[in-house]
Amino acid sequence: MIKQSVAESISSIAWFIESKGLIATADKFADGVYDYFAKLADDRKSYVICREPTRAQLGYKCITYKKKYTVVFIESESELIICEFIPSKLVYW
Repeated sequence: MIKQSVAESISSIAWFIESKGLIATADKFADGVYDYFAKLADDRKSYVICREPTRAQLGYKCITYKKKYTVVFIESESELIICEFIPSKLVYW
């Protein structure tokens, strides 16, 4: 499951890329992010708790996407809930 705020974040980044005249790149970016989310849902793999204290206390798990963005999610046996998609420089360790 992907939260509304995550979809809005992805679309705003794609819109920014598109505003620079890179329409195909914006589409490729958005498709790539959603494909990455599908890979995260593979139940054969588990991820570590975030190193950032506030998110760690809430039980969130973090993983980077292309070294520039951080995906924050909750992992359970039955589903994966994507909670945040933010620039990595906004995550304070």
